[in-house]
Amino acid sequence: MPRRYWLMKSEPKKYSFAQLVRDGQTIWDGVRNFEARNNMRAMKEGDLVLFYHSNEGKSVAGVARVKRAAYPDPTADAEEDWSVVDIEPVAPLRVQVTLDTIRGDESLTEMPLLKRSRLSVVPVLKEHFDRVLKLGKTKIA
Repeated sequence: MPRRYWLMKSEPKKYSFAQLVRDGQTIWDGVRNFEARNNMRAMKEGDLVLFYHSNEGKSVAGVARVKRAAYPDPTADAEEDWSVVDIEPVAPLRVQVTLDTIRGDESLTEMPLLKRSRLSVVPVLKEHFDRVLKLGKTKIA
């Protein structure tokens, strides 16, 4: 199955990309939106993630990789049906790509970050992923 691409949002005061780098990996829990949960359930090990700082900063800060595909959220009540994934850092962006930069880039106008702005986890087309990396002056293997 081919690799897929995603964008995940986190408030940097709550959990930043720098914290992910320090930790080496994290469990992505606490998602309480069905569409975002379903997006997480579609993630596979090895998929790449744009790590977006929401509210404060409003920029893509780095790239992460799905280390473990979706499994039941241990923070959810027993009768609830929520999921988590484990992610690990790949690389920080050399230049953070701001929301304003994304909005102003003609090739990114259909990016789900702009179309589904309330969701914390959205799929990203490979061409959008690659364009964000280019804007961030970052190459990954």
